[in-house]
Amino acid sequence: MSQRDVFKLSPDWLSVQEVVDAVSSPTCGAVSLFIGTTREDLIEGRKVIGLEYSAYDLMVQSEFSKLCDDIRALPSVEKICIHHRLGWVEVGQASVVMAISSPHRHDGQQAIQHGISRLKAHVPIWKKEVYDTQESSWKENAECSWASPKNTPQPITAQTHDDVINKPLN
Repeated sequence: MSQRDVFKLSPDWLSVQEVVDAVSSPTCGAVSLFIGTTREDLIEGRKVIGLEYSAYDLMVQSEFSKLCDDIRALPSVEKICIHHRLGWVEVGQASVVMAISSPHRHDGQQAIQHGISRLKAHVPIWKKEVYDTQESSWKENAECSWASPKNTPQPITAQTHDDVINKPLN
């Protein structure tokens, strides 16, 4: 991870402008942006009203460094900034904001697509869906290296959560 890379975990509302400002550069003609929001889904007759995010901070920082190195292996990446929420995130609010600057739009757009997929697959940030019935369920991203074989979301149990924390880093 270089000084051009910024990562922040926060319980606070995410500022898209702050993320864009962190990657802006006079040598770049493109700032590519991804905003992931909490969506209202209907799961088995229950409506999602929000998500609860948690993370293992030391491991997140380590994996973020690896993520930036991986993104920088792509052509023409100048600056990277990712802000991710922790705690309660209501439907419609941003859970993650990622911006990457590059001299040309095509390189930046490819880097964003690659970066968000790698973030979901490798950075240990967990989410719990909370339903209108007051029930909740831990979910894993289909991209996760520890995801179920069919890539269908399954609740994360305490056992698999421990397995993830203790899993060797790639």
